[in-house]
Amino acid sequence: MERLLFQGNSQFWFETLRSFSNIAYGGADFAEVLTTAQRITEGDYGSWHDEWRVTADRVSAEARQSLEGGHRVSARDAFLRASNYYRSAEFFLHGNPCDPRHEQAYERSVECFRAAAELFTPRIEPVAIPYEGTTLPGYLYRVDDGGAPRPTVIMHTGFDGTAEELHFTGALAGVERGYTVLTFDGPGQPGPLHREGLVFRPDWENVIGPVLDFAGTLPEVDTRRTALVGISLGGVLAPRAAAFEHRPAALVALDGVYDFGTRAVGRLPGEGAEVERRLRADADPEFDAMLDRSMADNPVSRWAYNHGMYAMGAATPRAVCAAYLDYHVRQGIAERITCPTLVCEAAEDEFFAGQPQQLYDHLTCPKTLLRFTADEGAGAHCHAGAQRLAMARVYDWLDDTLRERPAAA
Repeated sequence: MERLLFQGNSQFWFETLRSFSNIAYGGADFAEVLTTAQRITEGDYGSWHDEWRVTADRVSAEARQSLEGGHRVSARDAFLRASNYYRSAEFFLHGNPCDPRHEQAYERSVECFRAAAELFTPRIEPVAIPYEGTTLPGYLYRVDDGGAPRPTVIMHTGFDGTAEELHFTGALAGVERGYTVLTFDGPGQPGPLHREGLVFRPDWENVIGPVLDFAGTLPEVDTRRTALVGISLGGVLAPRAAAFEHRPAALVALDGVYDFGTRAVGRLPGEGAEVERRLRADADPEFDAMLDRSMADNPVSRWAYNHGMYAMGAATPRAVCAAYLDYHVRQGIAERITCPTLVCEAAEDEFFAGQPQQLYDHLTCPKTLLRFTADEGAGAHCHAGAQRLAMARVYDWLDDTLRERPAAA
């Protein structure tokens, strides 16, 4: 998709497109995004934060004013937009350690989303999912208050999304179609990372297992018709989980990732085995200096390494790259998946180009590859800008796939 704003900075443009995309399910208004973006100095992380924060503060104040006046729908809608704008405000502040403005904006994003959640009918319920002596934060979406089991989607995001943003990228779409939806943040994702310092782990089956245990206690969840959906980096995390945890009846990789490590470090000079050896070495000053230069010269690299150090619990950019190597479904892992699997692919994905096809090719389960094109306006990473189209196709596949499964007794 042609850049309409931030002509010289692909990442600023993509994150703006991301907010435009959330309009489809109430996460933004077009003019609010446009006027905010026009005030931002391209490439300036501080300017990005400050201008999104101004918009978020204004919209959240309007939400509270509406709520105080008894205008619940207006308040709900404004709280949703403010939540998304606060999320955007803190996006580029993920250094190691994080800028304190990051924490403030994140907490405001969650606060606004939870205020909106209370105003839905039925309310969106915050949940705490037991996990290794602590809990993972999430949200339970019910179609109604009847308590009957319904086909269920368990959904998580990836490298930099939030459980709150999932409202706009699949959760509400599921409820509209009669699904119970359970969203959550796992380790390395914002809730556990901010509050307890829990960093990413590649063995995601040990995250999904407790989530499925929790889901099984909910009367609204049909345990025989439960699908697992992973978005962005979740496109490798969810397949990894499904390879070892066989309770899900269906899997969606949106978009598919076969080997995050290879993709993430593929532009580094050298042969694969030699690069891996150097990344995992106790010390390699020359390689460290090269990565430092990459951060200085390339804003996308700078953000990726800074956020990676924070989310992976890595001390240096080289340690981040070494950690990335463990996020894959190579070595026969993809072949262990048994449930029907939908692999989505974006034609112009600048992050995971080629990865969906690789994942699809290695699957031996019933499988579908769903390609989204630039002509459809859906060619960007995770189909940003085309959420209604993307969710229609994903949920149509889920409807058809889960319809063939018997309902829980």
